[in-house]
Amino acid sequence: MTTRRGLLAGGSLMALLGALRGGRARAAEHFAIVRTDAEWRRLLTPIQYAILRQQATEPPFSSPLDHETRHGRYDCAGCANPLFSSDTKYDSGTGWPSFWQPLNGAVDTSADRSLMMLRTEVHCHRCGGHLGHVFDDGPQPTGLRYCMNGAVLTFRPAVA
Repeated sequence: MTTRRGLLAGGSLMALLGALRGGRARAAEHFAIVRTDAEWRRLLTPIQYAILRQQATEPPFSSPLDHETRHGRYDCAGCANPLFSSDTKYDSGTGWPSFWQPLNGAVDTSADRSLMMLRTEVHCHRCGGHLGHVFDDGPQPTGLRYCMNGAVLTFRPAVA
């Protein structure tokens, strides 16, 4: 059962982890959705803000979306941009919702050199929010594993 205290503690932990990893707010590049830092803080929960705006990571196995099996779509919690279809979701065993392919034009990637390693960061095409990372150890047909933070995804069940 999730409690308010647990959510607040988790959000504080994510903000701290973001700060420790050199969390950086993505510069307002050329995104369709651009907001001030104060606007983002008002619109997002503490954990969503830490992840989307400061590139933090939620604890593994903490998101109920990791075990979501219904048919539907996963959208960005920051701007409602459709990101992934349940048709490409799979259980990677990593503790984060994983997909082998995003929807066309939904995400962009950039080099992430934090934590003294090179990874590929995945961010929302519409608002630039950090979503997670993509790795080349996923299933076919793409061989990719889009390892996403469930706290910044909103699941929209398919209409029957």
